[in-house]
Amino acid sequence: MHLSKPAPSQGPNLLTLAAVCLAALAMPLSFTGPALALTAIGRELGGDALALTWVTNAFMLTFGGSLMAAGALADQYGRKRVFLLGVGLFFLSSLGLSLAGSLLWLDLLRAAQGLGAALSFASGLAALAQSFAGAARTRAFSLIGTTFGIGLAFGPLLCGYLIQALGWRSIFVLAGAVGLLALGLAAYCMRESRDPQAAGLDWPGALSFTLALSLLTYGALAAPELGWSSPRVIALLLGSVAAFWLFVALERRAARPMLDLSLFRYPRFVGVQCLAAAPAYAFVVLLVLLPLRLVGAEGVSEAEAGRVMLALSAPMLALPLCAAWLTRWLSAATLSAGGLLLCAAGLWWLSRYPQVSALQQTLWPLLLIGVGISLPWGLMDGLAVSVVPKERAGMAAGIFSTTRVAGEGIALALVGALLAALLQQRLALISAAAPQALATAASQGALGKLAAVGELLSGLAPEALSQAYASAFQRLLTVLSGLTVASALVVALFLRGVGQEHAEETAAADPALESSGG
Repeated sequence: MHLSKPAPSQGPNLLTLAAVCLAALAMPLSFTGPALALTAIGRELGGDALALTWVTNAFMLTFGGSLMAAGALADQYGRKRVFLLGVGLFFLSSLGLSLAGSLLWLDLLRAAQGLGAALSFASGLAALAQSFAGAARTRAFSLIGTTFGIGLAFGPLLCGYLIQALGWRSIFVLAGAVGLLALGLAAYCMRESRDPQAAGLDWPGALSFTLALSLLTYGALAAPELGWSSPRVIALLLGSVAAFWLFVALERRAARPMLDLSLFRYPRFVGVQCLAAAPAYAFVVLLVLLPLRLVGAEGVSEAEAGRVMLALSAPMLALPLCAAWLTRWLSAATLSAGGLLLCAAGLWWLSRYPQVSALQQTLWPLLLIGVGISLPWGLMDGLAVSVVPKERAGMAAGIFSTTRVAGEGIALALVGALLAALLQQRLALISAAAPQALATAASQGALGKLAAVGELLSGLAPEALSQAYASAFQRLLTVLSGLTVASALVVALFLRGVGQEHAEETAAADPALESSGG
């Protein structure tokens, strides 16, 4: 009789884990697939460089801007209820994306898809924190990282073949089908749970934060074409600073804030947020920039681009789980910082080669980047929910995921702007066109649309244009390598001595942390 007792509780827990993993699998498909499809989308629906950029950034913006609010909603109204709402919205928006007839509708539905992903992801992580404890929780969250790895490894390859065989709309059908499976499984097996201390959503905080993030992203996206000194860009960036200042002021006065600012007094909490943002510059921006370069600038097919991307993300299949296993001997700080340093080495190595599609040269640098980022990737989610009391798991998941995804959205905008600026510098050396014409051409070139650049800057030899683009991209990779080294040092400093199990135990035992968490 004793042996049969765990079965009733453990079975639903494992099915809940499967549902959250399916929802997590849909997210990298929604991220990498549209990046590969941008060229095909532009051919069918048209649109300038800024409008096409929003196909990826609309998803990232609503995803990152909604995660903290999604975590708070999950704590108050129930993790299962919010998860079902999010996955349902994700499925419906994916279906709508497969039928979109204009770029405007595509961008709007991508924003809705990002909102659904935020609701399902934050509530799903919070539900797992209630279903598992100790080493089992570590393994569960590492499995989420592995699931992301599967989506990142095979997503570009699968989406590339789908785009070639069935068209770009098929990638949204695929993401919707995965979301529908998660919806059915969660409706059947997920238990409802909520925070008994929850006191309502902090709407002023949620709205001011989303406004700050939106203005910053839009300003960074518009800067390459309009110029950083443009009155519109300056107004957007100043508005972002003002909205963020308002957000901090509101959170300090709120009785139950969406973001508990007092947590930033604790080094390990700050370290986890730094760790959350680090992969944005080390890895995530490559998931968008490399397909644009491969398909648009180097002229390979979507399927071939998917094969190149597989070299970058294949290590994510197994290494996140290995990272959790290695915490028996090495601290999370050592593993995470060491992984980021490997990633930085891979970025620098990749910057030595002018043609990314030449896999006989770039295979090892791409694999090294993937190996390096896999180590912190398998530890981040578990660390995020272990630095606050269990009852505030939704808030912790929301803050961590917001830092990660908001960092990714901002990184995409800023890195895209940096690539355009670097390309404009190179173009100025080989073309006598006016600065505004160079800026417009560089914005197109940052999306890999070298043919459009050639039309804007007539008389420019294709070989010279390709060399200018390759040189700008190589310089960009060097900058990203330096940023990743700096991130590794910050993570090592703030997470010094913190291991996965140790973080869980101290989060539960630290009375100061409990009082600050509510």
